[in-house]
Amino acid sequence: MAAPVGAGDPAASPAAGGALWAEVWALLPSTEEELALALSGDVDDCVQPLLRRARGLLYGAGGRPGGEAAAALRRLGDVLRDYSWEKLNAGPWREVSKAWRQVYTYSCLFGALAEVAAGRPLAPAVRLCDMGLLMGASVLDNILARLVRVLQQHLPREQRRGAAGLAAESARSEPRPAPVVRPEDALPRLRCPSLEHFRDNYLIPQKPVVLEGIMDHWPCMRKWSVDYFRQVAGCRTVPVELGTRYTDEEWSQKLMTVGDFISQYIVNEKSVGYLAQHQLFDQIPELREDISIPDYCCLGEGEEEHITINAWFGPEGTISPLHQDPQQNFLAQVFGRKYIRLYSPQDSENLYPHESQILHNTSQVDVEDPDLVKFPNFRKAVFQSCILMPGQVLFIPVKYWHYVRSLDVSFSVSFWWS
Repeated sequence: MAAPVGAGDPAASPAAGGALWAEVWALLPSTEEELALALSGDVDDCVQPLLRRARGLLYGAGGRPGGEAAAALRRLGDVLRDYSWEKLNAGPWREVSKAWRQVYTYSCLFGALAEVAAGRPLAPAVRLCDMGLLMGASVLDNILARLVRVLQQHLPREQRRGAAGLAAESARSEPRPAPVVRPEDALPRLRCPSLEHFRDNYLIPQKPVVLEGIMDHWPCMRKWSVDYFRQVAGCRTVPVELGTRYTDEEWSQKLMTVGDFISQYIVNEKSVGYLAQHQLFDQIPELREDISIPDYCCLGEGEEEHITINAWFGPEGTISPLHQDPQQNFLAQVFGRKYIRLYSPQDSENLYPHESQILHNTSQVDVEDPDLVKFPNFRKAVFQSCILMPGQVLFIPVKYWHYVRSLDVSFSVSFWWS
């Protein structure tokens, strides 16, 4: 006779549910008063009473909200989340008040805790945590990141991995030949230069260079693979860009789990999806432990906490159109290869930037198939190029134009610094 569903899963038992709640409760302040509900600015008058009512439901049941209290806490989380979501989407993101992002985080926290207290499946609670991490602002010492780490450990194995799929490393066809990099166009390569040598010969004169040997010791170089990301982050919700490049009319974005992303866009060759320019390491801190900030960043003017670290994970064929960024950049290649072209800021007028404010840092030219009738001066632009290999780090000086095309399933980490 077959065992009942969940009978072989320790997380499904009542005892396990009590153990989970004990772990979750340990993350929270010990008293209702200590959960201060502090916000960084003003919000509508109706919000604080709702937050206090949710806090009272959480602490007023002797340590774990029962059926009615858990249901009421869940409804309050929904109300606060819907209300604050409208505020988050009322205008440009840079104008959104941090206080409203904190309200959104509290709403996700209360919603996730209600799911756990009621003994419901954990996947929705994990998604709520991720939505708060993606759209909210940190509260209570980044409690959502700590909470989701606990919840992940209690998910059934198949849910931790996310959507099932073929072994991604062998599911795609053989990679196409890489573009030929002529010796006269090739970027210089340097192995573990001293800080002084890098500063004097590349940082100060603002010259790009490929650095070798500086990330050989990073744990990601021996740990990370497509299947590893499915195991560690398969159930986590992330933003995915749909389409080959962000300048295409049909380009869009979608929230999905890492497992779904791998199954639909890494294993499946029929369409292109890109987990691009995402601060994955803030969302999943255990991955941050596998990388290091390059020592050369200490030559900048900002503090380490001001360095922006982004993940770039996608299949063969993803393209970042020719564009420039307002900070220095180290692009570290973990697995896969990328074809990269660089143009000096001095060539900007030959690169035909878009005239619209939103795309003013992006060229109109398709670098590998340029329309020289429409953009005749592009032929005057001088470029350098490389095939960035696993273990290599490319220094891209501030405002240097760069074009990137992945040649394989690829994972890169960028470090933007002042």
